[in-house]
Amino acid sequence: MCPSRLLGKLRVALVTIVAACCWMLSCNTQPTTTQNAQPQYDLLITGGHIIDGSGSPWYEGEVAVKDGRVAAVGRLVNPTAKRVIDATGLVVAPGFIDLHTHSDYTLLVDGDGQSKIRQGVTTEIIGEDVSAGPFTSLSQQDVSKSPRPSGFKRNWVSLADYFDVLQKSGISLNVASYVGAGQVWMDVIGNVNRRPTPEEMKKMEDLVAQAMQQGAIGLSSGLIYPPNSFETTDDLIHLASAAARYGGVYTSHIRGEAANEPQALAEAIEIGEKAHLPVHILHFKMDGKPNWGHAIDQVRIIQAARDRGIEVTADQYPYIASMTHLEQCLPPKFLEGSLEHRVELLKDPKVREEIRRDIAQGLPGWVNNEVESTGGWHGVMVAGVEKPEDKQYEGKRMDEVAKMMHTDPVNAFCDLLVNEGGTAYAIYFGMSEPDVELIMKQPWVGIGSDGAAVSPTMAFAGKPHPRFYGTFPRVLGVYVREKHVLALADAVRKMTSLPAHITGLKDRGLLAPGMAADITIFDPQTVSDKATFEDPFQFPVGIPFVIVNGVVVISKGQHTGARPGQVLLGRGKI
Repeated sequence: MCPSRLLGKLRVALVTIVAACCWMLSCNTQPTTTQNAQPQYDLLITGGHIIDGSGSPWYEGEVAVKDGRVAAVGRLVNPTAKRVIDATGLVVAPGFIDLHTHSDYTLLVDGDGQSKIRQGVTTEIIGEDVSAGPFTSLSQQDVSKSPRPSGFKRNWVSLADYFDVLQKSGISLNVASYVGAGQVWMDVIGNVNRRPTPEEMKKMEDLVAQAMQQGAIGLSSGLIYPPNSFETTDDLIHLASAAARYGGVYTSHIRGEAANEPQALAEAIEIGEKAHLPVHILHFKMDGKPNWGHAIDQVRIIQAARDRGIEVTADQYPYIASMTHLEQCLPPKFLEGSLEHRVELLKDPKVREEIRRDIAQGLPGWVNNEVESTGGWHGVMVAGVEKPEDKQYEGKRMDEVAKMMHTDPVNAFCDLLVNEGGTAYAIYFGMSEPDVELIMKQPWVGIGSDGAAVSPTMAFAGKPHPRFYGTFPRVLGVYVREKHVLALADAVRKMTSLPAHITGLKDRGLLAPGMAADITIFDPQTVSDKATFEDPFQFPVGIPFVIVNGVVVISKGQHTGARPGQVLLGRGKI
């Protein structure tokens, strides 16, 4: 064969081999190309100012989410995602954790949690003083302060059963719960003021331990409310010690927030010190006009405890009015027993005269006279009633209600409670703005609404305190942007990493890789509360996106209907 023909055949063979190699190479790399074309993340938030919850100032970058977790934060290189949210001009923060709520039952009525999720709240802390379990039976009296419609039926007994019912019903935000000291007292002794036997105390301790093993985050008490108010310091030390064995915290609505607050704070600190667990004070405030200006003294008490090594924290709502049961205006002995018993007592003219005298003159040891602390009946506003004929009184002060009823305030008060079956809700105007601001500045004070997750359609919730709808945006709009009481990064810390630390929620409260993807995106220039005492049924503005466990629940200001919320369990869960 001539050299030229051989050379030609070699060239053809070489071309064939190269072509084949190229084809094989393209076949081998095709899967890699396809794989690279798949988005890296489920969700990508771009263009925003990241405030990570630690208290550090904002920085630019992206937040990437995958499988319900934060996958990456910062300046990412060519990231891709199934969905991208442009947060230009907005703040990207961890989801807010509400340190003090009464959503125990409202979330079972409507799991969307509209009044809270629209505030940027992604986790509710429930179970103050009386929790949603344990109960000794389905028929046991339930004295929870969580609103619920008439005829609401409880179908669980243990706290674990409640968690299961709540999770299966579907919720838009996360929930963690305390076990209530008042709950276990009600279980074992009832709404009765007497000393427990050693056997009864052991039963209560065992119930606390059971709830902690089922996922409670600690023990709570509400010491102005029966049956909590019947418990002594020693009783509470025993119960708190049971919670301490499972890594819990002791949280308390202390016995007084007026002239007796120093003693009430000292009791809470003593319980924490002797039971060996952290102490958290609910809705830290200075109540009653004669006591205004003395918040600094209470701040010093807590700071002194911290300085000697006792972990004490507190929460606060940004309003000068509180909300609780209307019957708290009654002298203590009329709060014992059943609601039916209370109604019968209030019908008696002689009892009414006794109530009138006690409210006017005071009683030895009665330090929670709500009428006195608000400066009279005008400081008491009816907030929530059930009977249709009483709805006209919602939003009215008690002296105004008396005029509408053509009687005096004490008779109007008693008549209203009788018609409502012994209980109703009221708002009490008893605080000062300077004290609110002073407390807010303390680094160990977080934010808690003391409200419930409700919606304007829930008539049974009455005309609630505006904190139900506006607590968190009010802090950001009024106390950060307008009054400069807090720096923005510190306000976010008080809503995120601080409450996560207080409650022991290890994977919440920070924007960092591996943390749960609870995220709130808000406009620092426009975020604002709209709810007022006269018209509380108004959602805030300036919070266009809220993400829970990686799922967008609020998108462009509207609820998507998603319910990705989870029950978050405490350290002691077995």
